[in-house]
Amino acid sequence: MTFVEFKKSLLDAELTIPKFCNLIKISDKNLQSYKNKEAIPNSIATIILCFIEMKKNNIDFSKLIEELNLELKSKKSSGFAKKKIHTEEKINNN
Repeated sequence: MTFVEFKKSLLDAELTIPKFCNLIKISDKNLQSYKNKEAIPNSIATIILCFIEMKKNNIDFSKLIEELNLELKSKKSSGFAKKKIHTEEKINNN
């Protein structure tokens, strides 16, 4: 599924990108990064297609997902701050 197809699918599920990201606890920035790639991940495509089918069958998928108590995962820092601190310590110690 391409990013454009994904965005069209969001409309079928009556979702926006921010609402989708908030619901499944992923970063909006992370999802937007797939704009420039050939396809979105299979897991994201599967989720949105399931949401569409649930919507067609009048199943409130948002309540079901919220009951999972998902948590937004955050990446660890890239380490630039640590490198800067170590560099400053070396300068100060000399």
